[in-house]
Amino acid sequence: MQANKKESYMRVLVYEDNLLWSTRIMNALQTLGHEAELRNEPVPGDADAAIVNLSTQSMDAPKLVPALDKRGVIVIGHAGHKEKNLLELGRAAGCHIVATNSQMTNKLEQLLDKCT
Repeated sequence: MQANKKESYMRVLVYEDNLLWSTRIMNALQTLGHEAELRNEPVPGDADAAIVNLSTQSMDAPKLVPALDKRGVIVIGHAGHKEKNLLELGRAAGCHIVATNSQMTNKLEQLLDKCT
C-alpha cells in the first residue's frame, strides 16, 4: 500500500490564513504522503495541486485561481456548505474542484485523487 502513496505523491500548496484550517489540512496532506507548503499570501507557485480557502478575503480567489491554473496547478477551492456564494465564486474563478469544509475534512484523499 505504501507504493500506491508514492505513485500518487503530490506537491500541494495550501493557501490558508486560518490557523485551525491550515494545521488540519497540512497534517492531513502529510499523513497522506504528500508534500505540503503553507502560503499565507496569494502568491502563485508551482505545484501539482493547490487548496484555496474561499472564505478568506486575504487570498483574492478571483485573481489567485486563474494564476495557478495558468501554471498548470489543479485548484481545489473550499468554503462552508452554507456559503453558497463563495462556492459559486470558486467555480466562477476557475477552481477545478469546489468542496465544502466538511468534504475537506472527511474526503480529502478522494478530492486529491481527482487531481491526478
